[in-house]
Amino acid sequence: MEILGIDIGGSGMKGAIVNTEKGELITERHKIETPQPATPKAVTGVIQQIIDHFNWKGPLGAGFPSIVKEGVTRLAVNLSPEWDDMNIETHVKEKTGLDNTFLNDADSAGLAEIRFGGHDTGGLVVMLTFGTGIGSAFFYNGVLIPNMEFGHVEILGGKNAEKYAAARIRKEKDLSWEEWGDRVNQYLKHLERILSPSLFVIGGGVSRKTEKFMDCIKVRTPVQAATMQNNAGIIGAACRFKDVHSQVLA
Repeated sequence: MEILGIDIGGSGMKGAIVNTEKGELITERHKIETPQPATPKAVTGVIQQIIDHFNWKGPLGAGFPSIVKEGVTRLAVNLSPEWDDMNIETHVKEKTGLDNTFLNDADSAGLAEIRFGGHDTGGLVVMLTFGTGIGSAFFYNGVLIPNMEFGHVEILGGKNAEKYAAARIRKEKDLSWEEWGDRVNQYLKHLERILSPSLFVIGGGVSRKTEKFMDCIKVRTPVQAATMQNNAGIIGAACRFKDVHSQVLA
C-alpha cells in the first residue's frame, strides 16, 4: 500500500510516498525547513505544501516531536506551546481534508527500524535517537510501547539526560567524540540498570558515525546502529497509518 509519510522535526520537515509492504520510499524525499515559530498554523501550512508537492490525495502518517496520545499532542517543547493538548489529527484533517495518523517521532523511526531494519530480536528493544534532544522508542516482542520519554530521565545525581548526552551537547560544549561517547555510555548504563533491555539501537545522525564513539560504550546489553537513517521516520509514520487503519483499509 502507498501512504504519504511525513517526518516533522524541530529544524526540518521531510515527506515521501512510501510502499508500506516493502518499507521503501517510492519517491524522492521532499524537505522544507520547519517554520519559526512552529505554530499549528505554520506547521500545517508546510504539511499542505508537502501534500501539494506530491499532488497527494490519499492518507498520510506523520511523526511529531512530542507525546501524541489518542491524536492529542503534549509537551512539544521544540515547536510551540500552542500545540499543547491539541488534537493534531482532527486539526490536520480539517485543514487538508486527508485522513491521517500522528505519533511520536522517535516511535515512528523505531517502527521502521524494528520492522525493516533487522533489529527485532524479541524482548525489550530500546531505540534512542540522538539529535537536538534524545528520543526513545520501546518495543516489547516487536510491539510498540508508545510515548516513552526516556530522554528526560535524570542521571548522575540529577542531570537531565538529553541536556547531558544529546548530540547537540557535543557540538555546544566542543566535546571530542570520545568525551561525548563517555556521556552516552553513562546514560546507557543507567537505562540498563532500570530496564534490563535485550538490545539498544542508536539512531539519529550519529548512527552514521558510530565508529567514532562505539569503543566508549561499555554496557552488557548489545548495541546496534540504526540502519534506515534519514528515511526511518517517514517510513515508520506511513506504516503506523496502515497499522491503525488496517480494518478500514481491508
